[in-house]
Amino acid sequence: MKKLIALRGATCCRNDTDDIAAQVVALYDELLARNQLREPDIVSLIFSITRDLDAINPAAALRHSNRAANLALFAVQEAETRDSLERTLRVLIHCYMDHDLTPCHVYQNGAEILRPDRSKNT
Repeated sequence: MKKLIALRGATCCRNDTDDIAAQVVALYDELLARNQLREPDIVSLIFSITRDLDAINPAAALRHSNRAANLALFAVQEAETRDSLERTLRVLIHCYMDHDLTPCHVYQNGAEILRPDRSKNT
């Protein structure tokens, strides 16, 4: 039996097309691997990026990698707050996961400081 869950992830990257694309793919692949997910289990992905990342839309980057072809993707600019982590890309994935599995959130490439409590598995 599967249940609907929300997975979180974040990564830091340079503001260039290649690095953003590489980090999006790495984060996506890691979230799928750690949670034993397949794309048909995914309902939607919402990306947010900090204001200083404007080289490429992360949803477009994921599509260019030949992933998520049939998924609903959306990207927004992260709310700007004082002392927020710069050059950060976040993702929220709504998906169906086996009821007996524990969701594993992924914070990597410098974003671990956002959620040290959830980064212990990374």
